[in-house]
Amino acid sequence: MGNSIVMNQTKQVEAFLQKTVQAIAGYLNETTIMGLLAEQDDVDQTYAEQLLSNLRRLVVYCEEGLEACRIVLGDEPFRKAAAEKALYRVYHSCIAEFFAPKNDAWYEDSRSAYTGRNSIKFRQTPPPSLQALIASVEGSFQAMREELEFYETDYRTKMMQSK
Repeated sequence: MGNSIVMNQTKQVEAFLQKTVQAIAGYLNETTIMGLLAEQDDVDQTYAEQLLSNLRRLVVYCEEGLEACRIVLGDEPFRKAAAEKALYRVYHSCIAEFFAPKNDAWYEDSRSAYTGRNSIKFRQTPPPSLQALIASVEGSFQAMREELEFYETDYRTKMMQSK
């Protein structure tokens, strides 16, 4: 891939991560466990804690990816290899963490993606505000996954060839 293509993808990912960090961090800054429990009667406290833990982990990964994109885009001359590595890491950490979080508080129903519906399913009934947040960012995560899938295989191939 040419430098301009990789640079444009890095800019696109930077914008996606900036928007995602703002949305999730804003939600986390305004949300408490007690607030989540008050939203709906049947929300389990332990489950609500897992959901917030997943969001905190996700926002940290997204912030790290955002910083990496900014560093790469600020370098003169543009370093294509560094950008590809950053995009691979964004795919591997941010995108993967969104669709398959560590403690499986939610999961991706891949069949739903083909129907145009949201593909994230929750193990238990989530608080409505959290469900709305996930639904609001899911489309962007799906678009970025499609955009960055190439780096998952390409970067690994390059690493194997360099050994």
